[in-house]
Amino acid sequence: LASRVASERGVKLGDEVGYQIRFDNVSSQSTRIKFVTEGILLRQMLSDPRLNGISAILFDEFHERHLYGDITLARALQIQESTRPDLLLGVMSATLAVESLESYLQPCSILTSQGRVFPVTTEYLDTPHDPERFPIWDLAASEFERLSVAHRHGDVLVFMPGAYEISRTIQAISNTRAARDFIVLPLHGELPPTDQDAAVARYEKRKVIVSTNVAETSLTIDGVRLVMDSGLARIARFDPHRGINTLLVEKISRASADQRAGRAGRTAPGHCMRLWMEREHAARAAQELPEVKRLDLSEVVLTLKASGVEDVKTFRWLEAPETRSLDRAELLLKDLGALDSNTGAITATGRRMLSFPVHPRYSRMLIEADQRRCVRPIALIAALTQGRSLWLRSEGRHMDESRDDLLGGEAESDFFILMRAWRYADQNRYDVQKCRKLGIHATAARQVQPLFDHFMKIARDEKLFVQEAPVSNESIQKCLLVGFSDHLAKRVDSGSLRCALVHGRAGTLARESAVHESPLLVAGEVREVQQGKDHDLNILLTLATAVKVEWLREIFPNDFNEICETLYDSTTKRVIVMKQTRFRDLVLESKRDENPSRDEAARLLAKEVTEGRLVLKLWDDAVEQWIIRVNRLREWCSELELPSITTENRHLMIEQICLGATGYKDIKEKEVWSVVRSSLQSHQRELLDKHAPERITLPNGRKAKITYAAEGDPVVAATIQDLYDVNESLRIAMKRATLVIHVLAPNRRPIQITQNLSKFWKEDYPKIKKELQRKYPKHAWR
Repeated sequence: LASRVASERGVKLGDEVGYQIRFDNVSSQSTRIKFVTEGILLRQMLSDPRLNGISAILFDEFHERHLYGDITLARALQIQESTRPDLLLGVMSATLAVESLESYLQPCSILTSQGRVFPVTTEYLDTPHDPERFPIWDLAASEFERLSVAHRHGDVLVFMPGAYEISRTIQAISNTRAARDFIVLPLHGELPPTDQDAAVARYEKRKVIVSTNVAETSLTIDGVRLVMDSGLARIARFDPHRGINTLLVEKISRASADQRAGRAGRTAPGHCMRLWMEREHAARAAQELPEVKRLDLSEVVLTLKASGVEDVKTFRWLEAPETRSLDRAELLLKDLGALDSNTGAITATGRRMLSFPVHPRYSRMLIEADQRRCVRPIALIAALTQGRSLWLRSEGRHMDESRDDLLGGEAESDFFILMRAWRYADQNRYDVQKCRKLGIHATAARQVQPLFDHFMKIARDEKLFVQEAPVSNESIQKCLLVGFSDHLAKRVDSGSLRCALVHGRAGTLARESAVHESPLLVAGEVREVQQGKDHDLNILLTLATAVKVEWLREIFPNDFNEICETLYDSTTKRVIVMKQTRFRDLVLESKRDENPSRDEAARLLAKEVTEGRLVLKLWDDAVEQWIIRVNRLREWCSELELPSITTENRHLMIEQICLGATGYKDIKEKEVWSVVRSSLQSHQRELLDKHAPERITLPNGRKAKITYAAEGDPVVAATIQDLYDVNESLRIAMKRATLVIHVLAPNRRPIQITQNLSKFWKEDYPKIKKELQRKYPKHAWR
């Protein structure tokens, strides 16, 4: 952009027109127009809160809703409203959501500039696309061959989500007959500048540019008349609930699809082929989710804290992030020592970290490296992680074995192998063939040196110890531990790669990691990836470094806690004591003790009994009936002042029965009546037996059992012969409770249920007597 404007102005780049990005500054005292990233602008706001010498800030392509775009606009508004009312602000884009911005920027004006736009026709697939059976690159090649016949003029721009899909698409298109009339070129951010320039250059032959969304808004490629859109993009997200980064292929929004289609109508009428169905289009999101809603906010939060924003949740957000995202960012900064763990205020270490234009992890590591005299290797590690991966996709066992032979040997950190790989590439002058044999991406390796030089310059500017000196692996590992303590992981078992992490997370150590023997490690990256032909999601721990418990105690002595917890072990059916050593919330060591306290063991065993997982064999129906009798008599005769046996009382009884026991075998057949009966005093037990007896005596001397229920009348069952001479209702509890009588035939089956025997004898008995006499002639019948 700066180069184009300098050309339009007829000036040398770096004089009147210049630019500045994180690792490159091409500007001077005479620069009047300066193109900068939002991150650079935010740092300038931090060092110069008045923005002296700046008259206007234009926020271009604002619809992309970059994280730092939102933040710098908010800070610019604060500066304008406080110390610089003369500061001019402009927010620009071809596809701007005007309504929300207009209210946010009030008072403001809306200016519209109609550029020259040519019509673009849009075409969709007629049938659904199955990516499993027909990969997107094969579909693109097929449609390219069809469309190149109908559209014989201009260049073709194909949108794909990433470098891998671009390479497969180029291969597929190159294999078509139509490709002989075209030059096929890739375009994505991982290419060196010369290759990117080649993609947008003019040629006598027509060209096909296969690009990521870098071509969506950032630049106009002259001559494009046909756009083919996969409708996909690789979207970076941070999951604040799990504290992991994800980089997954997702469907783009309708607004993004419109931006892509517009590339075909910049210089002449064009055509856009969307590789999805029209009915699917309406189901897509209207706009992309703003970065503030989907990226790690730790660097932003640290910058805001340094600029005086005490509560980032009340900051003037254009669109506020999730509270969980802000909490995660503050938690990481506290783990790094950048924020006070109690107050959340920025610390001296946090302010110093801001001097390093890198993620807070790496700035904290550089400060630690200064103390341990290992700045150079840490600066190299920081440089290695800023760009694309140094490793190519594995091409088989031979490549893996060659890599292990030359680069293997140390299993303390994957970073050590990465550093050796880069040094190998550097010593061999980034020779593509030599690098490829070891699976090293030569271009990516070449891009590390300028970054390394830049980090070393920062270190020198900050007066860190940068001299060449012998460095132990342990010092580097400790620096990595400081930077990634929130990614501390403990292997769950030796038979798998499963790990438990701090802050309640879990993941799997990457198979290619060299750190398979260490039970404790920190991961340089925790991310969610799609794996296998079924695209299963897996949380993968990569760039691992082995660490030791004693290092944790040395560096983070206040983050340890010893917890003694009494638990019920369902496998052994015993109560045990687990003594745990934890780092933050991660259990590092557990020891088992079979001697819990009497009270705690009784409580846990009683809980298992109460919830039905353990059974007291002698706590039978008679016990339950006794408890119900007490409660019902209290209900019927409150003046007797009997206690109520509640659920809580029952639990306390069971707890008392379990007292002195540590396992199920101790209580399984334990006597219970002495504890149960002790809930009543002796005279109360006499009242219970008198007014709510277990059995009632009938006129013939027989005793019939009374069955009590928590609700409803009690029940007694007796044969007709036992009920002779009983002409009135049977009552208990000072005659306040009438028994329900089940009148039984000699076969013990009820022939009548009643509470009024007088009526039964008069009305019902005569009707059934003859039948009963016939069936049971040996019984006495009156």
